[in-house]
Amino acid sequence: MTRSLSPLGAVVSGVIAGAVGIAVMDLVLFSRYKRGGGTSGFSDWETSAGLNAWKNAPAPAHVGKRMVEGLLKRELPPERARLTSNVMHWSYGSAWAALFGIVAGSRVPRVRYGLLFGPLVWAAGYAMLAPMKLYKPMWEYDAKTLYKDLSAHIAYGVATAATFKALVRRG
Repeated sequence: MTRSLSPLGAVVSGVIAGAVGIAVMDLVLFSRYKRGGGTSGFSDWETSAGLNAWKNAPAPAHVGKRMVEGLLKRELPPERARLTSNVMHWSYGSAWAALFGIVAGSRVPRVRYGLLFGPLVWAAGYAMLAPMKLYKPMWEYDAKTLYKDLSAHIAYGVATAATFKALVRRG
């Protein structure tokens, strides 16, 4: 049995579920990093400790830099790369999860929705980042790279859907 959700309740539940999904995705990626010989602890890895230049920054930081500089019409200093990367990473996942909450909250929530949601977010990332020249077009990546990225996004989607379902169930 599920309770009726208001639109705001669906968004809030989606964002909370998305935070869990992001954390699960990041744990998947971190475990791969460690298996690959990475030496940083989770906190340093998660927050991009030591990132203080745009040239080394991941795509989320560059998207945020472009947004801030476009809106404020002033250059964002390199020491903001780390903060920008973290804000954008968590904002992107949370925004998608808010949309998920609206859609999934309009029907009986199912964990299997995450099997579609994760790949949708994954594909949208490539669709946006390739034209921005922050990623190559999807077809230029090898299957192993695409699999690693897609499987992490599936973990995000399923964790988000499972958490959303749990949040909207009656206690």
